[in-house]
Amino acid sequence: MEARAHLRYARIAPRKVQIVLDLIRNQPADKAMAIIKNTPKAASELLEKLLKSAMANAENNHNMDRDSLFVSECFVTPGPTLKRIRPRAQGRAFRVLKRTSHITLVLKEQE
Repeated sequence: MEARAHLRYARIAPRKVQIVLDLIRNQPADKAMAIIKNTPKAASELLEKLLKSAMANAENNHNMDRDSLFVSECFVTPGPTLKRIRPRAQGRAFRVLKRTSHITLVLKEQE
């Protein structure tokens, strides 16, 4: 039995999210929440909401025990990239890539 939560089209680059996901992988859910709250990264705010959502899904939809949950899987994949133009000297234009992410968090119960 597993509980999932997805965050699609998050306006943050995947490599920034990956740093925080590596910290919480295979951790108990309550410890993962503590790690996220004390990590000063932009992705922490998004992942905190996502972890709360996954815990609520586990408790309400799958009748899982909140105390025995752990992060079994967490990954990020790149979403669509917004292409923007930045004016530069002598009439040139440089492309700015605004990257998006699809984040998935999976919780399971420990045996």
